[in-house]
Amino acid sequence: MEELAGKRVLITGGAGFIGSHLAEHLVREGCEVKVLDDLSTGRLENIQHLQAKPNFDLVIGSVLDEGVVRKLVGGADMVYHLAASVGVRLILERPVETIHNNIFGTETVLRYAAEARKRVVIASTSEVYGKNNKVPLSENDDRVLGPTTKSRWSYSCSKGIDEFLGLAYWQERKLAVVIVRYFNTVGPRQTGRYGMVVPRFVRQALDNAPITVHGDGNQSRCFTYVEDTVRATVALSRHPGAVGEIFNVGNNQEVTIRALAERVKLLAESSSPIVQVPYDQAYQPGYEDLRRRVPDIRKARALVGYEPQVGLDQLLTRIIAHMKATGHA
Repeated sequence: MEELAGKRVLITGGAGFIGSHLAEHLVREGCEVKVLDDLSTGRLENIQHLQAKPNFDLVIGSVLDEGVVRKLVGGADMVYHLAASVGVRLILERPVETIHNNIFGTETVLRYAAEARKRVVIASTSEVYGKNNKVPLSENDDRVLGPTTKSRWSYSCSKGIDEFLGLAYWQERKLAVVIVRYFNTVGPRQTGRYGMVVPRFVRQALDNAPITVHGDGNQSRCFTYVEDTVRATVALSRHPGAVGEIFNVGNNQEVTIRALAERVKLLAESSSPIVQVPYDQAYQPGYEDLRRRVPDIRKARALVGYEPQVGLDQLLTRIIAHMKATGHA
């Protein structure tokens, strides 16, 4: 496996939730880390503790700014491309921004990475599987999408195009690209502002406010602690066998959203009632959701020995403690 500690790394979207944890991990390793973030969804407070470190630098700017991207990519040995519009609510409220940022931002990064011959890790999402309810979902499974009249699917399509672009740059221009599909990563610093369910439930529970379960609550997900996501991302980024490949990164411990709400309430010692909110009321008329989404992680396990270390109760306990201590996500 390639040894990259002490080398130069660029993280786009590095002031965001996952990006800030990745930056923290790589700074601790001794890498020279530059973060590019326009702070549209990322937050300065996520990386405040890193700014005094001599091997960390923040550049406030957009991944769509070609001059900035070209310079930063040229000065890096490895690019982790995490900048994207994410979160169900943001996608529904600003679909043009979502499509534009996700596709053109990725194309800009890939174009200048190809010019400078720099390895790129593209952060993708389990959303690319769409409505495919197969359990578990493996990397070559079909994508099953709803109609274009449902803007909810624009995010899946935009990230699918990102993957197509990455693989095309690898196939046609031999750019070293690794694609990681994240399955519901959670942890400290994640905000419920854009529809993320765990921080929303925890905030409601700590406030003893109603915990709002969208739909009937029988839809299920698998939640991955951010440290597990970061470990897998770094390991895959450095393995020569990962180039040109796609990897699921997640935890295969499945839970219904109703059971998740009950678990959060118990662990937070909350008196909150759990209430159901119809999708039409929570989001928009005709909103479509997935019943199940469980990752097959055998491919990442076989290549880099990836195993999630943090189970559901442990990750919820950590998030609850963090929110109690800080007053926010």
